[in-house]
Amino acid sequence: MAVTFDDFKFNRQILNAIADAGYTEPTPIQQKAIPPILNGQDVMGIAQTGTGKTAAYVLPLLMKLKYAQGENPRALIVSPTRELAMQIEENIKTFAVNTDLRTVVLFGGIGPKTQIEQVTKGVDMIVATPGRFLDIYLAGHIVTKQLQTLVLDEADKMMDMGFMPQINRILEVVPVKRQNLLFSATMSDKVHNLAANFLEFPTVIEITPQATAAETVEQQLYNVPNTKTKVNMLKHLLDKQDDIKKLIVFCKTRTVAEDIFKFLTRKFGEQDVKVLHANKGQNTRINSINSFKNDEVKILVATDVASRGIDVSDVSHVINFDVPVVIEDYVHRIGRTGRAFNKGVAITFCAPSEQYYINKIQKLIRQTIPVIDIPEEVFIEETPFAERQEQAREIDTQKRKEDPEFKGAFHEKKTLAQKKKFEATKAKRNPNNAINKKPSKQYGGAKRSGKKR
Repeated sequence: MAVTFDDFKFNRQILNAIADAGYTEPTPIQQKAIPPILNGQDVMGIAQTGTGKTAAYVLPLLMKLKYAQGENPRALIVSPTRELAMQIEENIKTFAVNTDLRTVVLFGGIGPKTQIEQVTKGVDMIVATPGRFLDIYLAGHIVTKQLQTLVLDEADKMMDMGFMPQINRILEVVPVKRQNLLFSATMSDKVHNLAANFLEFPTVIEITPQATAAETVEQQLYNVPNTKTKVNMLKHLLDKQDDIKKLIVFCKTRTVAEDIFKFLTRKFGEQDVKVLHANKGQNTRINSINSFKNDEVKILVATDVASRGIDVSDVSHVINFDVPVVIEDYVHRIGRTGRAFNKGVAITFCAPSEQYYINKIQKLIRQTIPVIDIPEEVFIEETPFAERQEQAREIDTQKRKEDPEFKGAFHEKKTLAQKKKFEATKAKRNPNNAINKKPSKQYGGAKRSGKKR
């Protein structure tokens, strides 16, 4: 028999909010995580983005807190990025709409004054990035003694971003007696170590095999020789207007993101394209996400700062203009499409120097990404010399990572003939220097022979 939200014994306020939000049946992570969380157990959930994991802990938290009470927070949710923190707060607002529970979201990038005012007015739940939470706590504005539940969301991303010292500091300042919930898309060694220190006899829930791409996402791979051809491929795909309803283009650097944004702006106009990366101010980033969510723009160009925390259910396509160097980010990028039981397409452009990372990604997701031939109508550009050199250097570096003994094309070792030619040219240019240097090189010099000058 199918499980419904009624089976969890939620109160009428929560059930009405779930129905009003248009949700009819719980996702697998919700089915498995909600009962033990309601029961007060520590839970570790391994689930990729787009599986409904935020609601899997938000709904039971709301049920446990029930109504506004006192001045100090009773639940703390820690997230790695401001985008994800805002997304969690939106989830809470959706499901707590019929209650008087007070939520405050804390993140950097803007001044803390307003956030401090909100906290001091009285709060039941805090959603925060680690740094900003500690700033406001250490300034004396947050009292943690009433905290009953601590949630670490996207724990793997927090480890990747180097937040371990802040997490350890937070664990020192919250009550020892509390319920702990940890959610992660992958189970790396760092996350495993954190879980061992953080959770007490946890219920472990793994919805899909670790770091597996969503079944609702069709993956495609194009082997593309250079950046210019990638641009031509992007243009070709976007000319199929009917196929692509809503698109995120992921780039590995801010510079590439800005270049692609300018290219797409020239093609579609500024009203249809937004760009999102770490160099943009906080308000600009919020406006870009909201414009994309509200269907005001069709295309969002982004770096990996946006690969988590954007919950937009109707993204039809993701294009990886560059292959991510942090291979786990591939799962998060493509997880932006195929959400909430919808189908999606994830297309990746792979240059020769990126094949190394594709191999590692395929190992991680335990799948082979289907390779599609470049369509005949796409013009394949010749790779410029500088880009060819850069690719060769990158491939050498990758091979050296796998085999420290590898001597690549750019290794400094020269043949004997090259050395002789070099020495002869040098001697011609500066014969005095060559004569002076020769004895010391061949015979060890005056000092070694014991003679003093």
